Amino acid sequence: MGNENSLIAGCGYVGRRLAAALAENAPWGLVNRSSSLRDLEQLGIRGLRCDLKRKMDIRLPTKAAAVWYLVPPPRVGTEDVHLRHFLHALPESGQPRRIVLISTTGVYGDCRGQWVDESHAVAPVAERAQRRLDGEEQLRRWGEQTGGEWVILRVAGIYGPGKLPLKRLREGQPMVAEKDAPWTNRIHVDDLVQVCLAAMARGANHAIYNVADGQPGNMADYFNRVADMAGLPRPPVIDPGAAGENLSAGMRSYLAESRRIDNGRMLRELGVTLRYPDLDSGLRACFPEH
Repeated sequence: MGNENSLIAGCGYVGRRLAAALAENAPWGLVNRSSSLRDLEQLGIRGLRCDLKRKMDIRLPTKAAAVWYLVPPPRVGTEDVHLRHFLHALPESGQPRRIVLISTTGVYGDCRGQWVDESHAVAPVAERAQRRLDGEEQLRRWGEQTGGEWVILRVAGIYGPGKLPLKRLREGQPMVAEKDAPWTNRIHVDDLVQVCLAAMARGANHAIYNVADGQPGNMADYFNRVADMAGLPRPPVIDPGAAGENLSAGMRSYLAESRRIDNGRMLRELGVTLRYPDLDSGLRACFPEH
């Protein structure tokens, strides 16, 4: 990356790790809470505070910058107004060199267990995925209108230290049996960070990349393996017909979709060698005592 100016919009679980990888570049981090701003300062990251729920009233260091946009959309609705406000601020702040946008493999919807590459039609069912697709379409329009470079990363379920379903397991929340659970896809946070860097450095302009370890698993098996590693009881098993009264709406929506994500384009074009190419290696890194 050299000494290129860089901005990470959204410095949460992934963004802070990305900032640490860019520490020599002294990146800027955009957050929306004072507490997050203090956290960035403790990490030696230059921070800016801005609430993307409304139009921005500050200028951003985006001119000729490498910009990673990791801000999640709103929690409700089908539009990503946060990204809209960010993009509307760019003419005043300055044209970025490139924007890398974090999206989700959820935009493909339910594929009934089929293998899915980037050419697969999008058909998001859950509102959270519809919001992500709206963000993708906004970025495309921005590129058409300004000639700006962009890359979209459609990311599978992120896991890593501090981002495992341990609370759910400790509470003994149930799960359907493995035979009834859908295919699911994962990526370790450290591998996602290196994909973010590679997308900025080597990704094709206006390209979309699936980001997953390429080893789809079973959602119930995932919870069971995390439980085993953590030394916790496996989740109680329930019949799918009882999901409505025993599982959250969010979990039911995940169980309603099944797909296997093909990561071949990511590996070929971005030249990434995954540190954790399967769940076993990734979980061992989360539980080094094992």
